[in-house]
Amino acid sequence: MTHELPYWFEAASLVALIALLAADLVIVGRRPHVPSMKESGVWVAFYVGLALVFGLVVLGVGGAAPAGEFYAGWLTEYSLSVDNLFVFVIIMSKFAVPRQHQQMVLMVGIIIALVLRAAFILAGAAILEQFVWMFYLFGAFLVYTAIKLVAGEDDEAEFKENVAIRLLRRVLPLSPDYDGAKVRTVVDGTRLFTPMLVVFVAIGSTDLLFALDSIPAIFGLTTDPFIVFTANLFALMGLRQLYFLLGGLLERLVYLPIALAVILGFIGVKLILEALHSNTLPFINSGHHVAWAPEVPIWLSLAVILGSIALATVASLLKTRRSAAVAAAEREAQEPSQQA
Repeated sequence: MTHELPYWFEAASLVALIALLAADLVIVGRRPHVPSMKESGVWVAFYVGLALVFGLVVLGVGGAAPAGEFYAGWLTEYSLSVDNLFVFVIIMSKFAVPRQHQQMVLMVGIIIALVLRAAFILAGAAILEQFVWMFYLFGAFLVYTAIKLVAGEDDEAEFKENVAIRLLRRVLPLSPDYDGAKVRTVVDGTRLFTPMLVVFVAIGSTDLLFALDSIPAIFGLTTDPFIVFTANLFALMGLRQLYFLLGGLLERLVYLPIALAVILGFIGVKLILEALHSNTLPFINSGHHVAWAPEVPIWLSLAVILGSIALATVASLLKTRRSAAVAAAEREAQEPSQQA
């Protein structure tokens, strides 16, 4: 599943993408505001288009296999990121972040998450290269996560302050109020940290926890660290604008957890089959590969991912529209009785 891309291409791509992130951060910092639906839609379309173009460039440079792996990885990470937006909404509400500064919070949190994920990806790639049997553990974890999603036991449905946030509250002098997007302020001559620092850590650390699902999932599609990182980067880059674009629509995606369960379960089985195909554990088939274990082609992975997302979206919109129509009919039926 690993395909070597030219080093010059990987280096040039990373430099260009990091420069784009830096420019995005500068733009947000200079003009904090609440983006309109039109502005958010334009930016989401830009980043989605950029990801599609990047996949075509990978196709031209490395061929169909790495391009297919990038698209599958990006779609998986993007769909998981949409689910993560539920928690971001809760964090913004819990810490009462001024709406005009929420873009900056998301941007800094995304950058923190990317730095931490890069370390996670490099470590994961090194481990999988040396210990192929780890695919069994990754696969079992994803299947377990999928079962939890179907059972409605998704821990991401609520936000709880983690150890890092509680430690910050104890050791740092914090002011009770925000001072714009600043992380430090002066109150009565004393320099204090603002709640914005806690929010940055909350967003960044929470997104890192999401990586416990998303990183093993994408390693089930490719073990190339460059493709894994760029797929994560493109999924996270559009997350800030997607947060404002979807807004209340998030609650309408009622079947998204089911789609994510199907995707994670499918990739989990794919990882286990991959582990069987290259098995080295002595207590499984005497340490030899299992001949009947098939290799799942990347086109099938793409079809499952796209099909699951499309079906969940259409079914969710139909259900919420039907529920809204029923609620409206009930209100109309109650009005005559109230007037009487």
